[in-house]
Amino acid sequence: MDLFLQTALNGLVLGGIFSLAAVGFSLIFGVIGIVNLTHGVFVVAGAYLALVLHDSFGIDPLIGVLPIGAVLFAVGYAYQRTIIHWAVSRASVEASLVVTFGMAMVFRNLLQLWFGPDVQAITPSYGFQSVAIGEIRIDVVRLAALGASMVILLALALMLARTHFGRAMRAVAQQPLAASLCGLDVRRIFGLTFGMSAALAGASGAIIGIVQPFSAATEVAWTLNAFVVVVLGGIGSPAGALIGGLLLGLINAFTAQYVGPALTQAMMFLVLVGMLLLRPQGILGAAYGETR
Repeated sequence: MDLFLQTALNGLVLGGIFSLAAVGFSLIFGVIGIVNLTHGVFVVAGAYLALVLHDSFGIDPLIGVLPIGAVLFAVGYAYQRTIIHWAVSRASVEASLVVTFGMAMVFRNLLQLWFGPDVQAITPSYGFQSVAIGEIRIDVVRLAALGASMVILLALALMLARTHFGRAMRAVAQQPLAASLCGLDVRRIFGLTFGMSAALAGASGAIIGIVQPFSAATEVAWTLNAFVVVVLGGIGSPAGALIGGLLLGLINAFTAQYVGPALTQAMMFLVLVGMLLLRPQGILGAAYGETR
């Protein structure tokens, strides 16, 4: 029983990180309607920026989330207003798949040139501390990562529900033409949404850096994880990303413990196929799909 509970706890902690890493992908998919294959690059870039801040200036990655998010917000906004917008306006939404795939390879190679191909990790001062709950132990870094992820997801949910920008984003996602006729600058909201997605991805990367090793090549895995989380939980809502991420974390943890670490990816995609066959809109459904 202790092993089962320990595995479940590890899965929930991992799932919280998956949720934060995927929520930005979900927003872009739900609001703009494109699949951003450069999403994992922003996650890994956030981890590398957190590594630089920690090693060069002694800044804890959980504190570095704020400047990292700000930097990647600006990068994401400029990226959408230029390359992504040009691809969609001059060709089609489907062209964004090819463009983001190509840009993902470009950005990954740039990260390898700047930081090298070696696997990196961030070890904060509390990196080797743990907390015991009966016979169950959890690392402080994992507990801090889960707490930070939940706080950011809650802040995002409140922003979408309570602020003018959140309502504008939901309006543009549901009916872009009607939102434009009501005076909303749809292109600007697309850019801000993309920037917010990049900021959230960078924040998740900073948190991931203290929990798992990373390299430029891992961006592919984080893009795939985000896609699976969106399919499982539903498009466009932080709650859907949270549920999908927690479910994916549990799947990974229990598969690694009871089946074998080598089969976690296979089990993940098996569940993905099952969800697409049984409930393609995800557990919570597409938040913006009804009127789009």
